[in-house]
Amino acid sequence: MRRSCLAVPASSERFIEKARGLPADEVFLDLEDAVAPAAKAQARTNAVAAVAGDWGGRLVAVRVNDAATQWAHRDVLDVVSGGRVNVIILPKVTSPDHVVWLDVLLGQVEREAGLPVGQTGIEAQIEDASGLAAVNAIAAASPRLEALVFGPADFMASVGIRSLDVGGQPDGYVGGDAYHYPLMRILIAARSRGLQAIDGPYLKVRDAEGMRRSAASAAALGYDGKWVLHPTQIEAANQAFAPSEADYARARRIIEAYVHATTVQARGAVMLGDEMIDEASRKMAEAIVARGNAAGFVPNR
Repeated sequence: MRRSCLAVPASSERFIEKARGLPADEVFLDLEDAVAPAAKAQARTNAVAAVAGDWGGRLVAVRVNDAATQWAHRDVLDVVSGGRVNVIILPKVTSPDHVVWLDVLLGQVEREAGLPVGQTGIEAQIEDASGLAAVNAIAAASPRLEALVFGPADFMASVGIRSLDVGGQPDGYVGGDAYHYPLMRILIAARSRGLQAIDGPYLKVRDAEGMRRSAASAAALGYDGKWVLHPTQIEAANQAFAPSEADYARARRIIEAYVHATTVQARGAVMLGDEMIDEASRKMAEAIVARGNAAGFVPNR
């Protein structure tokens, strides 16, 4: 589950300790944009120490610096060699070559450290026009890939969206959702390779209603989760990307009715209430039940 992916500046030991007790599905320690150049080395040291601690079974990730920087290789070497980090988040991916580079480096580090080769996953962050144009190839670049992540701020700068409201609709735009195309393109690339799709952050951390709208919109589109920048945003993300109890219960009824129709009645379609359900209905219901089960729902009997 990556309903809520909490960004924690690795330069702050206080924020790291606080994050251990928060109900985010994934916590990622950030070595990139949240850390000033002069603080990179200390942040890396903090991250190495932090990933070795107790995170209560949640996913633990580190966002390293992008592949073109002088910090990237050392970030990977240091944080992976201990064998406790689940995922490396690679920012500013503009080409499948970036993912291939990280895959090869991870394999080298794992072998040197005596770790199972392939145990460290990758999330690739799509943040500009070049990355979006190459997103299908990026999604296919490594079997380590687990998710594609949309980076709205850099993307806005890359394509020239005339707004400083990251994730918000630009003033004067009347075409609907200005981010629908990149979000959908990333989603299709992810799903075509069996990957998760994660929406970027909503920067107005005190705007609870805006955060709920943003998360609900991405969830409705089919995204699996969203980055959160503040503890107060976690609950909204967890709720948005889990099905409602009513939808979960209905999905289970659809599956049960369809199984009965196909195995007992030898029929490929059946009425459930006033709705005709078939194999496509079952697939949709299975996806909802899987999300609900992962979120800890207990079927009512």
